[in-house]
Amino acid sequence: MKVRSNYWLIIFVVLVSFSCKKKLEKKSVEIELPFYNEEMFTPEWIADNDPRYDDIHTIADFSFINQLGDTVTQDYFHGKVYVANFFFTICPSVCPKMTANLNRVQEAYKDDDRVKIISHTVMPWIDSVAKLKDYAYAKNIDINQWQLVTGEKEEIYALARTSYFADEGFGKTVTDVTDFLHTEKVILIDQKRRIRGVYNGTIPLEMKRMVEDILTLL
Repeated sequence: MKVRSNYWLIIFVVLVSFSCKKKLEKKSVEIELPFYNEEMFTPEWIADNDPRYDDIHTIADFSFINQLGDTVTQDYFHGKVYVANFFFTICPSVCPKMTANLNRVQEAYKDDDRVKIISHTVMPWIDSVAKLKDYAYAKNIDINQWQLVTGEKEEIYALARTSYFADEGFGKTVTDVTDFLHTEKVILIDQKRRIRGVYNGTIPLEMKRMVEDILTLL
């Protein structure tokens, strides 16, 4: 009788363990970050065996100049998770908030070379290399992790609007690619150039969420 009781106890433990394992597996799928393929930022969960997987939107190639006068291309971010935003050094309100919040991201991953940040100026006619270098120094920006870049206005704006989908008014209230761009969006890019998150860079809680999402990608 005791043997029979032990037998059913073992069966019960095995079934419970299997059930818990399935729940954990299901949970891991649920927290997987989505992909974003268009300017409306509609989240899409696409498995690697899905026919759409190979057509997921990716950030286009680029070449800009950073705060030290060095050329920065997409190769610098190859195989890394990175965060992108758009700013200008004389911005009096939104940009300082975004920069302060991105400093939290820098601090969270200061010893992790797998995580990078890139901030593109939207006023390249004002934000020279020297201006970006002074701004970086004033804001405690670490060149090893955070690139401030300038370049041709048309290239920066095209990348912002057609690759990062950073200007929510583009195609609606904004129709000219040369119209001034200023956005609070901060975009999270994975190791394969794909958009995995979008956040309001002026809100600390949003940056906290992004720090956690970066960990998920890593």
